[in-house]
Parts: sequence; C-alpha cells; structure tokens
Amino acid sequence: MKIYDVIILGAGASGLMCAAYLDKKYKVGAVDVNSKVACKLKISGGGKCNITNVNVSVDNYDGDAEFISHSLQTFSKDDLLHFLHNNGVKPVIRKNRYYFCKESSDEMIDVLKRNSRHVEMLLNREILEVHKANDIFEIKTSNGVLKSKKLVLATGGKSYKTLGASEIGLEIAKSFGLSVKEFTPALVGMTLQKEQFWMKSLSGLSAYVHIKVEDKVLKEEMLFAHRGISGPAVLSASLYWKKGNISIDFLPNENIFELIKGSNKLLSSVIPLAKRLSKEILIALDIEDVACKRLNQPSTKEGRHAKKQLERIHNYEFAPAGNFGFTKAEVSRGGILTENLNPKTLESRHVENLYCIGEVVDITGELGGYNFQWAFSSGVNSALAINKR
Repeated sequence: MKIYDVIILGAGASGLMCAAYLDKKYKVGAVDVNSKVACKLKISGGGKCNITNVNVSVDNYDGDAEFISHSLQTFSKDDLLHFLHNNGVKPVIRKNRYYFCKESSDEMIDVLKRNSRHVEMLLNREILEVHKANDIFEIKTSNGVLKSKKLVLATGGKSYKTLGASEIGLEIAKSFGLSVKEFTPALVGMTLQKEQFWMKSLSGLSAYVHIKVEDKVLKEEMLFAHRGISGPAVLSASLYWKKGNISIDFLPNENIFELIKGSNKLLSSVIPLAKRLSKEILIALDIEDVACKRLNQPSTKEGRHAKKQLERIHNYEFAPAGNFGFTKAEVSRGGILTENLNPKTLESRHVENLYCIGEVVDITGELGGYNFQWAFSSGVNSALAINKR
C-alpha cells in the first residue's frame, strides 16, 4: 500500500496553505469530505472572502497570546499580502481595515490550488477514524484506508454543517490523548432576555455602537434582528461573551448631555439615531419624550430621573439570553488545547509527527479576516516545521 510522507486532513484554508508551503519532494495527500476544496472560503465574505485585516495582533484573538504570536510572526499579514502579490492577486481594502478579494473568493482559492498542484486531492472522503501503528498513521475513510508518516489535522470547526463541518478533528485528537475544549458557536448573533425584546421590533435597523464585554470594546455596526441582535460588533462581542452582562454605548461619538443642552426640540429628535430607535431607547429607559429644556433642570425630580437614565444611553447594560447557535455561527470557539502543541511547530507534544492547525485548535479570532489569517499563518508554520524535519 502507498505510504504518503504527509497527509492533511481537511482541504480548507489552513490545509491548503500548509500544502502550498510543503516541500515539493514530499508525497502529500489532502483529504476532504467535499467534492471541491475550500468550500467555506468560497462563500465567506459574501463570496469575496475577507482574507485578513490591516491591523493584526494577538489582541484580536481569544486564546493563548504567546502561542498565537509564533504563527503570526512566522507568516504575518504582510507575508500573506506578499504571497498574494507574487501570485497576481491584489486584495482591496474596505472600511479602511478589511482586505477582500477584488472580484471573488475564487481568486484566493485559485492561488491555493495552483500552489498545491503537487498534492493529491483525495476528495469525497469522509474521515472515520485514525490510528498510529509502527510510526505510521492509518486513516480510515469512507473510500478506503490511507497511510502516512506525518499527519496534519486541519479539519476545522463545527459551524457550516452543510459544508461537511463536524467534530471529527476533536474525536481524532481525543483518541490520541490530547485534551480539548468542546466546540461552541462564535461570531454569532445574540438572543435577548424579555426586558430587551424591544430591540426585536427594530429588525432591519443598524447603528454604529461600542459594545463592552469583559475587558474588550468592539467598535462596529450592530444590526437589530428578528431573533435578537447581530451585525459585526455583536459577532465579535460574542467571541468573548461567556455569560453575564455586556454594555452598549449607542452614541459612542457623542455626549447626550451636550446634545440636549439649550435645545427646545423633542428628545427623540435630538438623539442622532434613526427615529424608531431613538423612541424605543427612550421607552426602554423610562424617559418621556418631551422637550429637552424640561430635562435640563437637575433641581426637579423629572430632571434628576432623566439625567440618571440618559447616562444609560452610553452604558446600556444587560445579559444576553444566549446565541443563535451553530447554524448561524461564522466559526467555532474551542478545539484542541494549545498546551498540547509546540507553538513553534504546531506539532503535538505527545504524538510525534501529528500537527494541528487552523480552526481545530483552540484559537478564535474576531470578525474581520482574523480567522483566515490564523488559518494561513498556522498552515505555513506547520509546513515549514515539517520541511525542516
């Protein structure tokens, strides 16, 4: 039976980038359950793939900062852009920070495919289980058994089940004695407690906000949805929220008391938000929509109450009920714990020649290209380590 030098389990962003950087002298196979490679990359970013971000640092990730830094230094954002430039791809920047493919995600996929032409793509194969015997990995698939000297786990997370996502990576890791954190949905909308149901009535509206969760402040658009709240700010906030309160500043670039000072207009007219949103916030804060001059009287009971409640526009604190679940999650939080892996090579500390990269590792980035950057960086890191071996 043929024995590969390296088999990569998963032909997504991390697996393909690993394949692209592996020495051409190796016999390499990439196994994937889908009939095509990079299916998740294909649909990401509305089909244009948010490849990376203008600013990338360990602060944009939930995970061990020192561990993350090794891969980001080995293959940085600038290295990625240089790689793309050399392959004729010039990403465009949106909102002054997000790098996207200019026309479609096929640009990125084509580059990965061209650079991994030496790799045998073993597609339409469900990975069933993996064993190691006499220093050889035996991979049982739905289309036979494969053997390899080295194995790279690039199986991704649990989100996007329709694209073949599963927990097989964690199952394989556990079978080898590696400790894991079970996957949970991340970069996902949040559901609401009854007291915040007023937000559901605003479905379709969005507003620029600052959301504080733990010690993080996420600055982006928030979208009101039928099921709760979503949009970029909320998706990134969901990465850090476990339970307890979050806080929303609905007017991060304004001061509500400066806005109402000396004004005779109705309060809802002075607040620089969509009128529907302004009115709903006032109701939620138990503030009467009256002329501002009535609220500029701190000596009155009405004025004192208004001042106290208006402060909450900058600090609306509440506990989400939960999230929208894996069907709506962009990525999975959790995975193989980094304590199992050598940060310089991503090789298992316990199983020689077993490497773990991408989303299957317990590293998750904020919304904005950070997860693809981690996928690419960890893929290159592992490939270079294998080449040195």
